[in-house]
Amino acid sequence: MVHSAYDAVELVAGVPGRIEAVASHAGKLLVAVSDSEGFLRGSDCSLRIYSSPASSPEGGGEIRRDGPYALERHEQRFWRRPPLAMEVSASRDLLLSLSEWVALHRLPGLETVAVVSNKTKGANVFAWDDRRGLLAVGRQKRLTVFRLDSGREFVEVKEFGVPDILKSMAWCGDNICLGIRREYMIINSMTGALTDVFSSGRIAPPLVVPLPTGELLLGKDNIGVFVDQNGKLIQDGRIIWSDTPASVVIHRPYAVARLPRHVEIRSLRAPNALVQTVVLRDVQKLVQTGNCILAALSNNVCGLLPVPIGAQIVQLTASGEFEEALALCKLLPPEDSNLRAAKESSIHIRYGHFLFDSGKYEDAMEQFSNSHVDITYVLSLYPSIVLPQTHIIGEHDKLLDMPELATESSDVTDEMESYSLQLHESDDKSPLEVKKMSHNALVALVKYLQKKRSGIIERATAEVTEEVVSGAVHHSLILSEPYKPKKPNKKRAQTHTSSIAREMATVLDTSLLQALILTGQSSGAMELLKGLNYCDLKICEEFLKEWSDYMVLLELYKSNEMHREALQLLNQLVEKSKSEMENTDFNKKFNPQMIIEYLRPLCRSDPMLVLESSLYVLERNPSETIELFLSENVPADLVNSYLKQHAPNLQSTYLELMLSMSETGINPNLQNELVQLYLSEVLDWYNILKEEGNWTEKTYSATRKKLISTLENNSGYNTDLLLKRLPQDALFEERAILYGKINQHLRALSLYVHKLQMPERAVAYCDRVYEEGAQQPSKSNIYFNLLQIYLNPRKAEKEFEQKIIPVASQYPGIHKSSSAKFKGGRTGKGGSVQTASSCCQD
Repeated sequence: MVHSAYDAVELVAGVPGRIEAVASHAGKLLVAVSDSEGFLRGSDCSLRIYSSPASSPEGGGEIRRDGPYALERHEQRFWRRPPLAMEVSASRDLLLSLSEWVALHRLPGLETVAVVSNKTKGANVFAWDDRRGLLAVGRQKRLTVFRLDSGREFVEVKEFGVPDILKSMAWCGDNICLGIRREYMIINSMTGALTDVFSSGRIAPPLVVPLPTGELLLGKDNIGVFVDQNGKLIQDGRIIWSDTPASVVIHRPYAVARLPRHVEIRSLRAPNALVQTVVLRDVQKLVQTGNCILAALSNNVCGLLPVPIGAQIVQLTASGEFEEALALCKLLPPEDSNLRAAKESSIHIRYGHFLFDSGKYEDAMEQFSNSHVDITYVLSLYPSIVLPQTHIIGEHDKLLDMPELATESSDVTDEMESYSLQLHESDDKSPLEVKKMSHNALVALVKYLQKKRSGIIERATAEVTEEVVSGAVHHSLILSEPYKPKKPNKKRAQTHTSSIAREMATVLDTSLLQALILTGQSSGAMELLKGLNYCDLKICEEFLKEWSDYMVLLELYKSNEMHREALQLLNQLVEKSKSEMENTDFNKKFNPQMIIEYLRPLCRSDPMLVLESSLYVLERNPSETIELFLSENVPADLVNSYLKQHAPNLQSTYLELMLSMSETGINPNLQNELVQLYLSEVLDWYNILKEEGNWTEKTYSATRKKLISTLENNSGYNTDLLLKRLPQDALFEERAILYGKINQHLRALSLYVHKLQMPERAVAYCDRVYEEGAQQPSKSNIYFNLLQIYLNPRKAEKEFEQKIIPVASQYPGIHKSSSAKFKGGRTGKGGSVQTASSCCQD
């Protein structure tokens, strides 16, 4: 980093004598000069005051560039000996000098204020604390601290003994750093406690330089070491000079050293790079003043006047020293805050482009984040990201509306346009280069967008809330004025609510989702969609389809309540997984259970959609699907009705599983529906066997077994309807069960005995009826009925054939058998059964 931070300007030339010290006050130069002949040490020394020709009589307070300074005043024999040190207190208008002793003069008149002759005679070094008015003086092996009292005299505060003669010292808070022999020590100005720091090196004497922050820069040969007020090393704090400096002054943000062949300027910011070299030979003194640095040669005085900060920033930015340029922006005057912000934005943008082109994408995003550009500008660097259409005006466009920033904002705009051209030119890169750049750059983009997201989403949410509240207030006002006369031809003014925040949120979330997918972070995309998001549906849907990221696509549909589309996609994916048997990962990812789990939360909110979407899983996972309907309380009548219309082959499956899984059973209508389905299937089967000549009453199909079992174990069906549908010459076992349900015991027993020839079933029937109603006379005679059928079989058979038509109509109101059971003793049961059996044998 080399740029012009200072301009070397000759202020005074041809001084008649040797310059011993130099200072400035109110824009004037104070030069201590040894009288001409031989410039011998010990001879009288005068004070010469120079002023600029363009300065006002009162003085402007700063050293000026225009023209050489002219002699304004000459005080001969101002000192009896050349001063070892001279310093101006600008806040107090005082001149402190150390010649034979410490003297204090009022400026600008040079009246003597105080002379400390007894305690400072023979002193060789002093340190002035202007803020507190404290003076530390080193004389022989003594250190004395004085306080300036009322601006008129020095009062001794403390005096301490030190190990050796002091060579250099400076205040650091309540402590004083001392350079003694080749060592540095810290002494407490209140207690006198001494602490060793470190040695000053093998070549140069100790050099103590105070910093404006209260810290210190201590010389160690050609190295300047930064320490705190207690002498503790500051991490990474060191300046390496090109040679051993004789003196160093601090002029923020630079440290300026007087070297044998030149003046060297380095940055105070790590890594303390070289800023500038000013070739000035034979420099005797370097003094820091308010606005510049004075360099005293033997007979000349030069001023190192700083180049304006803005010009330095331009130099640094042009040379790619962006960090230093940004650091200098902090030194711009507070009143130029807008200009400073614009300059910083411009530098951040340029720095971001530089880092982006260098492949340091995350660092580039950090710079863009610190600039004033919005995310749309950063996203323009990524041609693979598809952005939604918006009406967002970028920050660089907003700057153009501010006249004071016209120049700076035009620089920013030019930078953006030039980089946009570079992007188009870079489209010719090879696919491999683009792919490598793309991944690393997209990873950085993800982090950048995630960092920006919270603030943008918060503003978008606030915008939505404001609209809702505004709409509610407007609606309430309308409702509260129903009877007020309405003025004709006068329309209510419509309030336009900006949607910029939501548009920006849409751009961000849409881009973030794409970047997450492109970098293989599908889980991150899922988390994005599960929360509040503003993803553009159309763009994200097309993108996810293109990249075949179906899990994220499903979540996109779900977050937008597009459940129908999500379920259609799920069905396709599950079907596809069946054909891709080798792709185990795909099979594990998409299976029928996923459809069931997706349907579960929809059962209460949209049961019709659940039914429409459940056919696939009902065929393949019937038990799990029925369990879903039951656990989520999907109305059974609705399910049955839908299946009856759209999937009749699944209706019986649903009712069967529902009957088996429900602890309380199913309602009578559904029971009747199930029995009717069984009977229809059995009748079709019966007709086929009858035509083939293979029908017998002892023939059972699976469905017939189900029908018989359901008729025996349930009572919620309509027996009258079922009896009407049964054929007259077949299915006697079913007819017998139905007769039993309506208490037509003689007919039921007659069927068991004569048509079915199942005496054991007839006996079991009697047992069951007897146990159900032992206290009822009609039922307690059941065994007698069976005996009658055995004793007079022809009469019973003839009677049955005459009344084979359904008899339920003869018993109005009796369609269902009672499910109540009564327990009790049974008399004569064994004898009756034994008699019936013996009659049968006869």
